[in-house]
Amino acid sequence: QVQLVESGGGSVQAGGSLRLSCTASGGQRSYSTITMAWFRQSPGKEREGVAAISPLGTNTDYADSVKGRFTIFRDNAKNLVSLQMNSLKPEDTAMYYCATYWTGLHSRLEHSQYNYWGQGTQVTVSS
Repeated sequence: QVQLVESGGGSVQAGGSLRLSCTASGGQRSYSTITMAWFRQSPGKEREGVAAISPLGTNTDYADSVKGRFTIFRDNAKNLVSLQMNSLKPEDTAMYYCATYWTGLHSRLEHSQYNYWGQGTQVTVSS
């Protein structure tokens, strides 16, 4: 069983920055062999893929809405994946979730393709 714990959420004004972190533990696979991703969900909306990163950090995917503003990176020595969020907008307000164990069948930004999830951390951006 894989456990994912997110941290770093909070409230910020538009234009500000936040860094989210997710620490992974457990599971039978080495952390350096698993894809990690961030998703977000607002009330009444479907869960949206924000960013994903390959096991060694060499490949990343981003939602069009966050390209150029968000950066995903990982530290395999610490079982850690982070999401640096800059130039935040009110529409970035959501619960942000860390996910892993991508099935490999479809897009890394598709929420149905992940088997393990954290409990989420809230990000609120005020105008």
